[in-house]
Amino acid sequence: MADTRKTEVRFKGRAELLDFLLEVSALTNETLDLDRLLASVAEIIKDVVPYELFAILLYNEKTRSLRMRYSIGHRDEVAKGLSIGLGEGLTGHAALHRQPVLVDDVRTDQRYLNALDAVRAEVAVPMLVRGKLVGVIDLQATRTGAFSSQDRTLLALIAGRIGTAIDNARLYRRVERQNRMLRVLAHLSQEFSSILDIDELLTKIAVTVRALINFDAFSIFLVDDARRVLRSRFSQRYDDKPSTDTIAFGEGVTGAAMESRKAVRVGDVREEPRYIAIHPDVRSEVAIPLVLHDRVVGVMDLESVRLSYFTDDHVRALSLLAPQIATSVENARLYETLSDREKRMDQDLQAAYKLQQVLNPRTVSDVIGLEVGIKTRPAREISGDFYDFFEHSDDYTLIAFGDVSGKGAAAALYGALISGLLRILAPRRRSPADLMKSMNEALLERKVDAQYATLSLVLWAAKKKEFTFASAGGLPPLIYRKGKVIETKLEGVPIGLLENQIYEQVQVSAEKNDLLIFYSDGVEDQLGPEAATMSKADALSEDMETYGREKLERVVLANRRKKPQEIAELIFTDIDQFRAATTLTDDQTIVALRIL
Repeated sequence: MADTRKTEVRFKGRAELLDFLLEVSALTNETLDLDRLLASVAEIIKDVVPYELFAILLYNEKTRSLRMRYSIGHRDEVAKGLSIGLGEGLTGHAALHRQPVLVDDVRTDQRYLNALDAVRAEVAVPMLVRGKLVGVIDLQATRTGAFSSQDRTLLALIAGRIGTAIDNARLYRRVERQNRMLRVLAHLSQEFSSILDIDELLTKIAVTVRALINFDAFSIFLVDDARRVLRSRFSQRYDDKPSTDTIAFGEGVTGAAMESRKAVRVGDVREEPRYIAIHPDVRSEVAIPLVLHDRVVGVMDLESVRLSYFTDDHVRALSLLAPQIATSVENARLYETLSDREKRMDQDLQAAYKLQQVLNPRTVSDVIGLEVGIKTRPAREISGDFYDFFEHSDDYTLIAFGDVSGKGAAAALYGALISGLLRILAPRRRSPADLMKSMNEALLERKVDAQYATLSLVLWAAKKKEFTFASAGGLPPLIYRKGKVIETKLEGVPIGLLENQIYEQVQVSAEKNDLLIFYSDGVEDQLGPEAATMSKADALSEDMETYGREKLERVVLANRRKKPQEIAELIFTDIDQFRAATTLTDDQTIVALRIL
């Protein structure tokens, strides 16, 4: 009974006991850090009541059980996994009856739960705050009768004081965790909204939720309205086992959350008839619906191998996070859909570009009496500019050069329609004016809203060395002869625009080394570097400088003795130097012809 005497000797009088209890109160009120507080309690008790095994078990009202929160001397597996229900063992008995329990020899008490064979004596004292159970202080020793009734009384006095401190520390911890969670949620709202890749987003969500709630499995299911199922879009499990791919509306805990539009929490899935038993080790589950604009877009599902793991705080945090997840997931899905469409469109445009290269000859080497140079590039993926060469006989060749209104795929398709009509109609009509009239009528029969084209048709007679021009709104070609520009006046209404149009034609005699330059309006209209950050409409409204005809003439005159292909390429080089960082204003095409 040496220990009893130690207690009695330490507190010789009532004043000393009161001083000690004040010291206990002061020490326990020094901190709201629960871990530091429990460590201090262990030291205080060790100083007055020697023990070999020490534990503080805290009470969970929802599970009606005690879990070891701090221990000395107990094995790790016992400390981490032990859960004691009310009435179980000596600690459970003390908690249930709200009274201290002292046993001199545990071998004689059937209530004792054997955690260590060497244990002989045990004392368990409940901690109460305003009649509410906070937990139990449990001391064990390897000697029979190691604890006295005075020890039990002293522990009860200590428990009454530290119970309040522990309750305050737990409350503070809960409030701090909630505040931290709110700060995290505010930060995550911004972070989630900036991620548009859905796989990256869902991975980030899983990592974020894991930092808040230590789940064992995490899944995001997205609604498939067409098939009336929830389809697994992301899954992360501690054991790497596969998860279910689809869940029908209303089935399982996840389906129930989707249909009710409310969080569903299950403390023990073995007692939940709606639970879909896929993984036998799962014990608790919580499912949170992801609702956007009164529409469920998916469900976030968490599982744990621990009973009743998910708390009200968990549900509250997940419910606060759910609207932002719903918004971010829906944005990422829309982005993914648009991205897929863009990829398909890019593939279609690449195919259209290759087809256009076939329709528009890159080089022409068999036109009698002419050397030809061609250079073209689209403002977008494909061009609305078109050109072609049609041989009538050994002496005559028809040259077509056109520009469809607008840019991109619509302009390119309309240009392909014109090219196809030219191939049908050109062999039947030698006169450029007659062919232009027939083209206009054919396009009006196939009227496309807001689409028309400018077109220049030129009949080249090699033996006569003569050009016959007809124009439907196209820019007149530049004709260079002996260092001078010969002006040609050609007018006409664009084809595909107005009915009953009559087109005129003009004949021009050619001489050896004459140079003809056909060019689309994208060459003249190209904006300079000051328009790099402006739209074309804004730049034109502010009368920004364009490349213009004068610069074009200067390049051609300076290089008139070079081959047509070189001249075409030099024009493009000069345009690029002029525009600098400004994007292409329009499709640009050059066809250069030299008389041999």
